[in-house]
Amino acid sequence: MKLAELVEAKFQQLFHEQPTLVRSPGRVNLIGEHTDYNMGFVLPASINKAIYFAIRPREDKECRIFALDMNDEFHFAIDKLHPSPKVWPNYIMGVVEQLCKARNKFRGFDCVFGGDIPIGAGLSSSAAIEAGLAFALNYLFELKIDDMDLVKLAQKAENEFVGVRCGIMDQYINIFGERANVLRIDCRSLEYKYYPFDYHNVSIVLFNTGVSHSLASSEYNKRREECSAGVEIVRKSYPAVTHLRDVTMEMLNACKNEMSETIYRRCKFVVEEDNRLLNACVALDQKDLKSFGKLMYQAHEGLSKEYEVSCPELDFLVEMARCEPKIYGSRMMGGGFGGCTINLIENDEIQQIGANFAEEYGQKFDIDLKMYVTTISDGTSIISKKNHVTA
Repeated sequence: MKLAELVEAKFQQLFHEQPTLVRSPGRVNLIGEHTDYNMGFVLPASINKAIYFAIRPREDKECRIFALDMNDEFHFAIDKLHPSPKVWPNYIMGVVEQLCKARNKFRGFDCVFGGDIPIGAGLSSSAAIEAGLAFALNYLFELKIDDMDLVKLAQKAENEFVGVRCGIMDQYINIFGERANVLRIDCRSLEYKYYPFDYHNVSIVLFNTGVSHSLASSEYNKRREECSAGVEIVRKSYPAVTHLRDVTMEMLNACKNEMSETIYRRCKFVVEEDNRLLNACVALDQKDLKSFGKLMYQAHEGLSKEYEVSCPELDFLVEMARCEPKIYGSRMMGGGFGGCTINLIENDEIQQIGANFAEEYGQKFDIDLKMYVTTISDGTSIISKKNHVTA
């Protein structure tokens, strides 16, 4: 059975009614890492791996949620929200809390959700849950919240209730994703522009290291602090600067002697990564995947050596990719210290390359290497409507 059908069948088994079905995709980010919280640019795409929601409104304030992939359930009331030690319900309750704070009039709901976004692979299953649920409740209760406000609401749910200081990229691409296009997002102005990414001979392939080092969350927050420290130093000479987005390499070098070597390298990476992304968009307009791929390799080098958020497993996979002429580009993707590499690979070589990588990676690290071949899909959408009474 297709995933949506499995979710729907479980809903009918539990609640004995036909639900509305919503599809909420995961995402990849082709280039532009750790630039979002520095108010720079990112270049994500929504993909064909997704979370599916089967949902219906209730007449009271109760919410009954079933997580199909974990075979676990959770109940709560919309006016009695407390973080759960189970963790996964917090992504649901965070959205409900934000809707309540905005004084939206809605009621409880029954919901089953599940999908095929790999947990811990950096494909943003959390944003798929948050933005997907916000989208579903907006539809279900006719709240008339516009798409950009849904994005902001979903981000706040993760920031405030879950407690993760994520940027806005993941929720943004979830709502605004478009088939065969990547989306350049200006994380300060929130303006966006689509760039074509429709290559019949090349796919976006992810190799999952199978590791998630414990450094990830603590080092993520540390990098944010290091970037802020760099901004404060530059601002003393250039008062108009508010974020690294405003800093040029000339400005940074002029202030180099006033900052530690570590702070300088962190800032240098972010400033150069923003420039790489803008050059990557030019390459896409020119349908020049080779130039785009070179920029991906440069981004990984910076993430590994200057921002220091890579790990031996990620570096090994990227170095293997450099030796393959059918791979245009490769880099680590996401916060770092594990997760996936993202690769642009010619279709006729994907299976052979995947087999070779799995063998060598297994010999090196004694870990099974998982490969995901993705296509760019549309953002969150209703896939099956049920007319519910919302009065």
